[in-house]
Amino acid sequence: MDKFKDKDMEYCKKIVWLFGLLYACSINAAPAVGEMPYGVLGRDNNGDVIELSAYQNKVVIVTFWATWCGPCMRELPVLSGVQKKLGTDKLQVIAVTYKESRKLYKAIAKELADYPLILGYDHKGRVAKKYGVEAIPHMVIIGKDGKIRAVHVGYSEASLPGFVDEINLALSES
Repeated sequence: MDKFKDKDMEYCKKIVWLFGLLYACSINAAPAVGEMPYGVLGRDNNGDVIELSAYQNKVVIVTFWATWCGPCMRELPVLSGVQKKLGTDKLQVIAVTYKESRKLYKAIAKELADYPLILGYDHKGRVAKKYGVEAIPHMVIIGKDGKIRAVHVGYSEASLPGFVDEINLALSES
């Protein structure tokens, strides 16, 4: 009878461990389309936290990028153009550097001062991890309702019409 109890107890411990593992993985899982994203988007040039909640009722495009990433450097001027064309009443583009130093971020922020984007940095990649970033550029389109509308990894000129359609659809929804 004691052997049965020991086996039963070991089985229960394994089940509890498995549920704990599944719970831990779900906490760190990236939000999917239709879900609410993590509310912090890194830090700005002053070191202040960029909060997603500051852009309620706007479409928000968040892109994670780095200076060494060629496709990222081609994507930024396009997003800057979108921001210029649409203004900030309905749309906000936030470009977050991925795992680059604050010193490099500050130098880049000076170079990109003419871009009408909000620039942020995520030195240790903690925010990027919450968004499921594994490759860059990694773009997340967030609707006015605060939910993720689309996620895109990579960049190509051929993908631009699709991005524009998704942004227009997000802007048209109330």
